[in-house]
Amino acid sequence: MRSRAGIALLEVLIALVILTTSGIGFVELVGTGLRVERDSRAREQIVGSEDRLLAALTLLKRGELDQRLGRRHIGEFIVDTQRPERTLYRIAVLQAQSPQVEDLVTVVYRVVSP
Repeated sequence: MRSRAGIALLEVLIALVILTTSGIGFVELVGTGLRVERDSRAREQIVGSEDRLLAALTLLKRGELDQRLGRRHIGEFIVDTQRPERTLYRIAVLQAQSPQVEDLVTVVYRVVSP
């Protein structure tokens, strides 16, 4: 009878170890999910700001775009405006922290005035 009680105690201890291990794994999984969600929200806000900036730049007229050719800092972003052809302007928005990566790019057409 005494050995049966010892085996039952051992089974309970093993069950507790298994539950604790799975609980720790679950807590780490939830923590990782929350971190990823927070990073995604931050990235979404940055892309939203870049999108608004790019939309404003696409509304500029030909002369205004000509004045902005090259790389310029606008707030926390860098805007790279190029004119690959006479009527086309390529506008790219980059983050100042990583100026080698273009986050958003568009090409706009502006007719040449007579």
